[in-house]
Amino acid sequence: MSMPMMRPKRKNPILRTRVMNLPPSARGRVALGLTAAAAEGRLMLQVCERCASVQYPPREACSGCLSPELRWREQTGEGELLAVTILRHSNDLYFRERLPWRIGMVKLDTGPTLIVHLHGDVAEAPRRVRVGARLDRSGQAVLIAFPEQEIPHMADDPVLRDMTSDPKFRKVLITDGKSPVGQAVARAMVKAGADIVWVGVAEPWKKPAGFDELLALPQVSAVPLDVTDSKSVQTLGGELGGKVDIVISNAEVHRSFGIASRPGTDAARDEMEVNYFGLLRLSQAFGGALKARAADGPTSATAWVNLLSIYALSNFPPHGTFSASKAAALSLTQCLRAEMRQAGIRVINLFPGPIDDEWNQTMPPPKLAPAAVASAIVKALRDGVEDVYPGEVAQEWLERWRENPKVLERELALGGAQS
Repeated sequence: MSMPMMRPKRKNPILRTRVMNLPPSARGRVALGLTAAAAEGRLMLQVCERCASVQYPPREACSGCLSPELRWREQTGEGELLAVTILRHSNDLYFRERLPWRIGMVKLDTGPTLIVHLHGDVAEAPRRVRVGARLDRSGQAVLIAFPEQEIPHMADDPVLRDMTSDPKFRKVLITDGKSPVGQAVARAMVKAGADIVWVGVAEPWKKPAGFDELLALPQVSAVPLDVTDSKSVQTLGGELGGKVDIVISNAEVHRSFGIASRPGTDAARDEMEVNYFGLLRLSQAFGGALKARAADGPTSATAWVNLLSIYALSNFPPHGTFSASKAAALSLTQCLRAEMRQAGIRVINLFPGPIDDEWNQTMPPPKLAPAAVASAIVKALRDGVEDVYPGEVAQEWLERWRENPKVLERELALGGAQS
């Protein structure tokens, strides 16, 4: 059984700062289907439409009947561990720094045999295991065998922690600490074991309910941060950029109505100023520092989390300009992800449906409670995923968008929302 992770020692400032070495990342185009599923925390393998055989590794044609009709289908990952070996030498820089490294051979109940990384709590073969797909530090899918049943402190395994962004013992910056979501996320980070939680405060004179109680927590500190002010962002970046391990960009402006129902551009400008340009300012101020600290051991800089919206996938006309600002932010986060991947920093996008706040008062249930958004962020960090769609509405929209984006656009234009 995994032992609970001990608080790491403070870094010796005299020692050199390690540079991140990424694991091998070359993949064929077909294999990216495995990565796309792992980015959402799912294990998917190809299944032949003609003979129903499950394929691994990914390929262009079925290994049994040579049919090109292969479709990605979700798998349970249950199987039998057949053999275990330990790597004690490697010419690859990434693995040389992490030896010894255990790998094993697993035969899935559905047929194929896999070579997988082994979680530290998986004992010797033969035994039942559960295979899952995770993203490694290069952002590519790898397979890991876990114990068949959950056991305490599984997230503290060194192999798993290197691939994920567990908040335990890490320092977190939440860009808006006064909003209901920001307060819920701060409390969730403290509960998850974060060492320090900085919460951004744009307007000190505002005292929302619960904020004083939040600041009473010993791990939580308020810092001045206005994402619409470049000087404010740059000043905080200079003070905290070299300390922060996880940035959670949750500051947002949300106004209802579309184009014709709200004359002028003031509201739309406010949304873009915070939801898009605010994210851009943060990325420029903190991105470089995070990348420089990506190899600082167990408490290295590890993740950037963006609070987007399911409306970013397809415009929701009753919240039209807000949808547009989140779509712009989505495009920007894809650029940020590409740049951060070179240093092994995970960029996580959260696509919630309507949140139970002042801007969605007239929208009927189901709506997400701020605490549910916070729980989704903690889970995403622990699972090491890239894209999260919390809540019933987000899951439904995602399914409809994947099936046919044009049909979803038409449905929303005709008044369809949460059905």
